[in-house]
Amino acid sequence: MARVIFYEKPGCKNNTKQKTLLTAAGHEVIAYNLLTEPWTIERLRSFFGDRPVSEWFNRAAPRVQSGELVPEQVDAQTALLLMLKDPLLIRRPLMQVGDRYEVGFDTEKIDAWIGLKPKDATLKEITEKLIEQDLQSCSHKHGHGHHHNEHEPKQGSCNH
Repeated sequence: MARVIFYEKPGCKNNTKQKTLLTAAGHEVIAYNLLTEPWTIERLRSFFGDRPVSEWFNRAAPRVQSGELVPEQVDAQTALLLMLKDPLLIRRPLMQVGDRYEVGFDTEKIDAWIGLKPKDATLKEITEKLIEQDLQSCSHKHGHGHHHNEHEPKQGSCNH
């Protein structure tokens, strides 16, 4: 089983579900507050790999939701500088296992990487229920003060 360094926004429902899924698979999850972490450009950049810059952003961040910031129109250096100033812009979670870094929670990709099979039969039902859910988008429903655009890709996380 892996030791997963997990950068989250404390209180985010999907981050809690993601950690539960990882723990049920027998992984050790070491969680840190993504919003208060002392990021550097180099360290933050390592999580994004070869993904397009637009996929680095939390689509539920207020500045993205309002249209003030359009991820598709931002270059890598500007994106990193913006994220250092406003960590809510960073797509969550950020995860590190050994020398590999990832952003977001694509269950198929994570299962292939470190495994998401439950460590015992008692955890099978909860694992199956969690895997069926969208664990990348904001888990809050409309009417909770959010402004969601149903036409945007489901890849960010909640701005709470």
